[in-house]
Amino acid sequence: MIKIRAAKPADANQIAAIYAPYVAASAVSFETDPPNAQSMRGRMAKAADRYPWLVATSEDADVVLGYAYANSFRDRPAYHWTVETSIYVAGDLQRQGVGRLLYSALIATLRAQDYVQAIAALAMPNEHTISLHESLGFRRAGMFREVGYKHGQWRDIGFWQLELTDSASPPPNPKPFSEVGVVGPY
Repeated sequence: MIKIRAAKPADANQIAAIYAPYVAASAVSFETDPPNAQSMRGRMAKAADRYPWLVATSEDADVVLGYAYANSFRDRPAYHWTVETSIYVAGDLQRQGVGRLLYSALIATLRAQDYVQAIAALAMPNEHTISLHESLGFRRAGMFREVGYKHGQWRDIGFWQLELTDSASPPPNPKPFSEVGVVGPY
């Protein structure tokens, strides 16, 4: 059975290990050097209590199977209610339901926090990731052509958008992650 919980600093080694192949061997990430555990801990700390970082673990051994997180979409104050989301699953567990469960928990948590929009930036081509996003309600919002150069090729980025909550005017401030916690029957 899979368990979804908030990521802890102690998970940084496993998170870095999951992410490293995406950086080194694919164009899914536009980073060129895999970050180490210390860097991952720093990223989690930077999210502070504003943005959730979640992990899927095995129930018995607490082995991290994948992780998903949200962060700032843009730095300007008007974007305060919009987040950018990311998800990474251990390579041998892709397309086995871990990502769907993990991303569903992230989306439910963001909704409970009162975020209004979620944006996913996907390196193209990426049919499996597009399929996951669209199955969870994301819709294609646009494409930037040849904006990243990795592994000897220019790469396109597609943007997918999910309305998390109705747009209120004025919108309530997003709730802290510590107040909401991981939402769902996980």
